[in-house]
Amino acid sequence: MSNVVDLIDQTFFDFERASGAHRVGQVVWVYNRSVDIDGLRRFHHHLQQGRLARRVERSPLPFGRHRWVSPGVQPELEIVATPRPREEFDVWLKEQASIPLDVERGPGWHLAVLPFTDGGAGVSFIASHCLTDGFGGVLAVMEAASGNDHAIDWPAAGSRRRWRALREDARQIVRDIRGIRRALCAAPALLDHDGGGSPAPQRSTPPVALVEADERITPPTATILIDADEWEARACALGGTSNSLLEGVAARLAQAVGRVTADGSATLGIPVNLRTADDTRANAITDVEITVDPTRATTDLREIRSATKQALIDLQQVPDERMALLPLVPLMPKPLIRRFANVYTPSTTAVVSSHLGPAPSIVNRPDGTDADRMWLLSVCPDVPKATVYRSNGMMELILGEVNGRVFVSVLAYQPGRLSSNDELRRVLSSIIDDFSLTASIGWPTNEPAGLAR
Repeated sequence: MSNVVDLIDQTFFDFERASGAHRVGQVVWVYNRSVDIDGLRRFHHHLQQGRLARRVERSPLPFGRHRWVSPGVQPELEIVATPRPREEFDVWLKEQASIPLDVERGPGWHLAVLPFTDGGAGVSFIASHCLTDGFGGVLAVMEAASGNDHAIDWPAAGSRRRWRALREDARQIVRDIRGIRRALCAAPALLDHDGGGSPAPQRSTPPVALVEADERITPPTATILIDADEWEARACALGGTSNSLLEGVAARLAQAVGRVTADGSATLGIPVNLRTADDTRANAITDVEITVDPTRATTDLREIRSATKQALIDLQQVPDERMALLPLVPLMPKPLIRRFANVYTPSTTAVVSSHLGPAPSIVNRPDGTDADRMWLLSVCPDVPKATVYRSNGMMELILGEVNGRVFVSVLAYQPGRLSSNDELRRVLSSIIDDFSLTASIGWPTNEPAGLAR
């Protein structure tokens, strides 16, 4: 099996290095009793032996393909010695999300447990997006909780002598020449990409030049939990599916904060899972875009459902033209990589709507027993503000279902409109009310979503 990093994964890696924006996935479990530490240690051990047990080794050629190698020193399980009140759990989760991860030098992931002063506990698992996407992360958790190891015997870091590495990487470039030629032909049109021909964006950001070069932000996040039967019933009543209901929420969120096109339409970027059996890619995904009228979402989801279905059919019939540019990524200087990311990712007005679907019960058992709550969210800690402004902010929703409960996690920052957790919770709560849904906020309280502070 080749250990050459897939071009999509190299794009994620090189973009992180060029932009300073580190995307992290975080899985959270909440127990209303003490965690079985021995069970959690077993879970941690299997994570160490699983599909995340690797790191990236850069090519010695400045324009070469990177490679996967064995991880070397593995991350330790963090057991917080001093309990904290539940009210501080969300603060601790942010601290965990801000722990530096490095898919090149390691570690690329981290597992920790925090005991609560009332006898419960919370568990956090973070992983770099360069190491896995959401679907791959769920698989890694499922395998580790099941006691299964999925490690591949990657070569040791530095195991290739320099001249051998130079020869092998040069040969890889020769093999990539045909794709590079096609990419050079496609590049002029695609680098002028304006978001798939959709109406011009209604930008709310000041010029990037006005942003301080060293200014950094952490975009707000929020999570809500909803009974799965209620979620499905509401989707059905509106003529949609679980997918289209999430997209409806995403569209209304875009409308509420002004992340819409000039004609008021909402553009949704929908990730599509391409992962196959024994897939070694970190990010085995692509995406499709649809443009919808957010004003109709709370009363009729049929337009969104139809547009999504057609976009998925089109993806099967017409290859994603942006994929043709990927062979150029290893050859690009940093400024061009930052521009390329705006071509490959959804347009500057898009809201990413990621539906993970129902997960097996085992993912809710990091210590071998069921947690009382679980959710997954995407975080982007300490990102350069200029990077966020280049894309006119960012907005992403993730939905998953575990043990009869749906979680919807949101990462959102819209300059001038939405910049704090409190603002995001208020807007999200209002939207959930508009859909006539009953929800609670993610961290361990019993507040209705509409009362979230």
